[in-house]
Amino acid sequence: MPPTVPQQGTDARTARGEANRLWHVTLSVSGAQAPLGEVRRALEQLAHDHPFLLTSRYANDHAEIRYWEEARDLRDAAALALRLWGEHRASAQLPPWEIVGLEVIDRVTYQQRVAEGFGPPPAAPVGVHPF
Repeated sequence: MPPTVPQQGTDARTARGEANRLWHVTLSVSGAQAPLGEVRRALEQLAHDHPFLLTSRYANDHAEIRYWEEARDLRDAAALALRLWGEHRASAQLPPWEIVGLEVIDRVTYQQRVAEGFGPPPAAPVGVHPF
């Protein structure tokens, strides 16, 4: 069963007939080793700062973050995802890692993959966990 996802909101684009869609994002980052406790604490802060974060998995030199993003199209969702790590680096005290992977798929594709057994397992338990 796919995880519960946030409902679409309304904004100026929706009022103009340009409805936002939900996109499932998987962001992979890696870099020099950092203490596991610091990585965990930083990812927990990121989860606090970013309300739709589903789950993060981490090791001392890489992490994977999965969440739902609301955006008009794939291009906007990818742009938001590519800014996430850098924009929260200081506030969450994230390691100075670089983005090494990004997957952005629409809600229907995510649900089809999970239903067919080919997608990532549902993000349960939600939260920050070691690999």
